[in-house]
Amino acid sequence: MAAEARELTVGGRAVRVSHPEKLYYPQRGFTKGDVADYYAAVGEGILRALRDRPTTMERYPEGAAGDSFFQKRAPKNIPAWIPTGRISFPSGRYADEMCPTEPAAVVWAANLGCLTFHPWPVRRGRVDHPDELRVDLDPQPGTDFSDARRVGFQLSELLEEYGLRGWPKTSGGRGLHVYIPLTPRWTFPEVRRATIALARELERRDPDRVTTSWWKEERGRRIFVDYNQMARDRTIAAAYSLRPHPHAPVSAPLRWEELADAEPEDFDLVTMKERFARLGDVHRDMDEHAYRLETLLELAERDEREHGLADLPYPPDHPKAPGEPKRVQPSRARD
Repeated sequence: MAAEARELTVGGRAVRVSHPEKLYYPQRGFTKGDVADYYAAVGEGILRALRDRPTTMERYPEGAAGDSFFQKRAPKNIPAWIPTGRISFPSGRYADEMCPTEPAAVVWAANLGCLTFHPWPVRRGRVDHPDELRVDLDPQPGTDFSDARRVGFQLSELLEEYGLRGWPKTSGGRGLHVYIPLTPRWTFPEVRRATIALARELERRDPDRVTTSWWKEERGRRIFVDYNQMARDRTIAAAYSLRPHPHAPVSAPLRWEELADAEPEDFDLVTMKERFARLGDVHRDMDEHAYRLETLLELAERDEREHGLADLPYPPDHPKAPGEPKRVQPSRARD
């Protein structure tokens, strides 16, 4: 007879996992209990990525093949030992989101069917000032991870020129993410502006492989640098997060020297547990760094002054920003 629940001890705290036998990844035979065990095993790693960050839960109560939803507001039954942080959306509305401070919080959320964790790039103490600049290298049709990898190395060299350092990870799909830790003194519009400047410089250096075009019809077979991931209320799957694909892939943090040989399918629920047991968190030193944005903001000013390059379109759910171009795709624009 299947067990109705079992208890995991995570970081000294007991967490109940209901219906651990429920299939969550049928193709691989992984259960809800396997998911909980995975998050317990990599707990210190994903906690480093989530600590004190307002976090949206991407929930799959019936497993990766079932219906899903994004839960921004913390559930009413959230334990008292899991703090929350209040964030505001572009609409002016707000939500109190969970802000994990211990690994048990991640396992608690996994028990609710949370497969992927989406943290804001802020801490609950300074919710209007990002402490991470996140670069999303998004392969477009006709490109793949190898193309994103190539642009990732170009980005690493560019960051070094500007006195910055990035930490790469797979998206869990075909893309690549690079995180730059920041001193939390700049606003979302300022960090987004710096991201646009960085993206434009990448595009200038390799226009055949890189694009900053918001409109899909203009991107071609290139890597899109999704600068709007730094707009308010845009989040990226956390390092170590499982993704809702049949083979149970993981968004895997990497060292730069590993990237040349890495493939997204190398990292899943099983292999990441083994890797973490061997190496621990390869991004553990990220929080020891906090960079400044002056060099990228100077680049943005130079783009505007010398090339007439100002803002780029925001996502459609954002209020119109001063100086923002029209949000009309070129093929539909009228003179």
